[in-house]
Amino acid sequence: MSSTAPALPSAPRVLVDLGPVAQLQAGQLGRRIPQLLIGLVLYGASLAMMVRGTLGLAPWDVLHSGFIRHVPITLGQAVVLLSFVVLLLWIPLREKPGIGTIANAIIVGLAADAALAVLAEPDALWMRLVLLVAGVVLNALATALYIGSQFGRGPRDGLMTGLSRRTGLSLRLVRTALEVSVVLIGLLLGGVLGLGTVLYALAIGPLAQLMLPWCTVDVSDASPRPLTRRGRS
Repeated sequence: MSSTAPALPSAPRVLVDLGPVAQLQAGQLGRRIPQLLIGLVLYGASLAMMVRGTLGLAPWDVLHSGFIRHVPITLGQAVVLLSFVVLLLWIPLREKPGIGTIANAIIVGLAADAALAVLAEPDALWMRLVLLVAGVVLNALATALYIGSQFGRGPRDGLMTGLSRRTGLSLRLVRTALEVSVVLIGLLLGGVLGLGTVLYALAIGPLAQLMLPWCTVDVSDASPRPLTRRGRS
């Protein structure tokens, strides 16, 4: 009687650190490019959902919302402008932007303004709560999609990883310090802080960590330098 060997578990997909040229040479562009673009558009839409929920914004968006109180630009334009300001901070950290980095800096803000143009602020509290929770969950999915496409980190994530690498501090400590700093600056500028800020801070990490393995495209053969086996730290 013949027997079959048990199937071996497939190796977990890894995030790899690729330069712009290697990102294009890594293959599966027919999946990775649409996934990147969809993720960034959904990211902007999730930002707009939290804005229309009026119950508090993500830490960086507290800064964006405060900034636009003092300059005649839209929220999405502030996201784009400050993304490129953050990219300037990459220079002394010697971080190298990827295709996804530049796409992130532009598309998220444009998508946020487009979504704000069609989303209305609901009157009922329960509807605003639904918008808030849905926005946080959608943001986690969008994060997993764009990072999992293997086109590089966004401007703010790159600042976090660059500071961690240069200072030797943990990613968690650097991220906490950055987000506390931008919230405080945003509040001084008149930004929006609330329940949504706390919910986002508590939920976005675990949710993105859960979803990232589902969305990570396997290009591990393209680079010997894996960033992580299960997602971002």
